[in-house]
Amino acid sequence: MPRNIILAAACFGSLFLAGSQPVLAQDATGFQAYLPQLRAAALADGVSAQTLDRVLPTLEFSETAISIDQRASGGGGSGPIPMFTGSDEQRAIVGKAGPGRDKYRQLQPQLDQIERELGVPPGIILAIYGKESNFGSYTGNFDTIGALATLAYEGRRRALFESEAVAALKMVDRGVPRYKLTGSWAGAMGKPQFLPSVYLRLAVDEDRDGFADIWDSEADAMASIANYLVAAGWRRDRPWGVAVDVPSGFDRQAYRNKTVPTRCPRVFERHSRWMTLAEWDRLGFRAQQGYWPQEKEQILATLLEPDGPGNTAYLLTQNYRAILDYNCSNFYAMGVGLLASQIQP
Repeated sequence: MPRNIILAAACFGSLFLAGSQPVLAQDATGFQAYLPQLRAAALADGVSAQTLDRVLPTLEFSETAISIDQRASGGGGSGPIPMFTGSDEQRAIVGKAGPGRDKYRQLQPQLDQIERELGVPPGIILAIYGKESNFGSYTGNFDTIGALATLAYEGRRRALFESEAVAALKMVDRGVPRYKLTGSWAGAMGKPQFLPSVYLRLAVDEDRDGFADIWDSEADAMASIANYLVAAGWRRDRPWGVAVDVPSGFDRQAYRNKTVPTRCPRVFERHSRWMTLAEWDRLGFRAQQGYWPQEKEQILATLLEPDGPGNTAYLLTQNYRAILDYNCSNFYAMGVGLLASQIQP
């Protein structure tokens, strides 16, 4: 799910750890008593009274959304960092590469047009599509507004979920059909699994039919994924990363990142400091495919060794950081990059 987005249920994990409020009674009666508060917040943010009169009476309390949320946000994250090789993320590449290539053949004209417009390669777009909704085969069947309103009412992360519920109400107010708003238990919607706030900022009407339909239009969904990445800093004509062999005797401590991460610390603390690909080349790093991208004097990259010293390492550009913005996990971003190379060699 996307920036800050941010997107999909997995993206909420890091946001869930802070800013909690006391948990309210979790029942349908209490939920109905909360809805006037949601109405006031939506009115203050510009949602029309007519839309609220039409939508709020239809919302139902979702005990299932609360139950899943409590399980999903209860985990830690302080244990040892596992290896990428042998992980579920790596295994998923094998299962999704074939369907991804099929989608590439099916959608190639549209994807090539999106690449010309936005600079994001088809393989990257399809890898995210595959990981977020299994190429559209499962996008979730929760009522988005009802689930978000329920999670806001539950109270532990009210500011987060209430703002997303208001964003979903804005979508209806701006003409998105009410029945379209379905998705995950945490509000991630459609083929790209966008949160409502992300939809409002970044969804694209690629097929020019007057509606950015991320649920049923693959053209709109693929362009929206690309637009998300561009907003997160994607640059055309450069790789997400380069697989490299680390020179013998490399002093990792001397090149560690001394900046304290303020977001996703366990992700970014594994990255070295930034240097140009040319500087890494002069240190003895060698691309495993035998070439460096052009303009290596200008392209900055950080070093990541996902399986530890002695195994394949990667020099990662700002395009990798754009993928991380979709889901702040090194395994996720590595999975996207490597799956993309299988879909679009």
